[in-house]
Amino acid sequence: MQQTLFQFIRELYQTKDFIPLHAPRFAGQESAYVQHTLDSTFVSSVGAYVDRFEADMASYCKSSKAVAVMNGTAALQAALYAAGVVNHDLVVTQSFTFVATCNAIHWAGADPVFVDVSELSLGLCPKSLAEFLQQECELTDGACIHRQTHRRVRAVVPMHTFGHPVELDELLLLCQQWQLVLIEDAAESLGSLYKGRHTGTFGRFGTLSFNGNKIITTGGGGMVLCANHDDGVALKHLTTTAKVPHSYEFVHDDYGFNYRMPNLNAALGCGQLEQLDSFIADKREIAALYQDFFAGSEFRCVKEPPYARSNYWLNAVICPSTEVKTQLLETAAEQGIMLRPAWRPMHQLAMYQHCIRSNLAVTDYLSEYLVNLPSSVRSLSHDHS
Repeated sequence: MQQTLFQFIRELYQTKDFIPLHAPRFAGQESAYVQHTLDSTFVSSVGAYVDRFEADMASYCKSSKAVAVMNGTAALQAALYAAGVVNHDLVVTQSFTFVATCNAIHWAGADPVFVDVSELSLGLCPKSLAEFLQQECELTDGACIHRQTHRRVRAVVPMHTFGHPVELDELLLLCQQWQLVLIEDAAESLGSLYKGRHTGTFGRFGTLSFNGNKIITTGGGGMVLCANHDDGVALKHLTTTAKVPHSYEFVHDDYGFNYRMPNLNAALGCGQLEQLDSFIADKREIAALYQDFFAGSEFRCVKEPPYARSNYWLNAVICPSTEVKTQLLETAAEQGIMLRPAWRPMHQLAMYQHCIRSNLAVTDYLSEYLVNLPSSVRSLSHDHS
């Protein structure tokens, strides 16, 4: 199976060279837009491409307002601050995530609480969240309080793992019942739909990442999607050092962040966003080819939930044993093909071992058996129509 898989991957990408897990693809107007930015000399945080990128992204996702920032972690930290997360708060999230999710919570002054993920979506499980809230929390004067520590549970941050949308209806209902703010970590799910609607637009805020390995990239960059236009205006002000507009005076009216996305990066993003639909079409085709390849084998492909359309940012398979997983990873490295295990769960990292957590059986299982497969967008010369 292994040699056949590696042959399949090389045929998929039509190369004998090293195959990365996920490389960016620049096939549109990126170079022209970046050169235009250089010619204009507006390469920093003020420029037409920043405004355009924000407007184009808000339009694409059908969000009230989008605010461009320097990376996905900054987007999430700004969203947490704008949602009212303060020192000593608790924020419920998943342990099966990239460390940036929890680091943003930490630097907002709060601590993460870990509940399990769903086998359906690989993202935060509504049943696990409901059990935690019912067994360990109570509503007191309109606030969700953790009984044992008397700390306020302020927000819930699900992450749409590998681009697969979580069960948002159920999570939204729980957040309404328990007076919690929902903030979607949609770093991996740009272009994914939950029941026909874009991820990142269900919570009060949704955050995106445009790191070099994401479905579109600005080199480094992120975005906050805001359900409420006024929230977006306030967040834009907050992330631009809270500077009061003036022709020459420097007056700041809040403890702002200098999280602005440079115009140079936004220009790259505009060129990338124009190609997003074709990227998604190709990635969904790649996912279907992987699923056909593994059909009937001892490996199980991770597929989009029945209620969703996933961007299939990263394809993943569940291996039949840890021995098979290890052998697969080691042989792939020898073959010059990059495969990757899932992240080490957050509750296993030294700085987050102390955090409150529920039973994390699915998280531990996925960490032990899951492997990501090469998922880069291929040449777009073939027709997706």
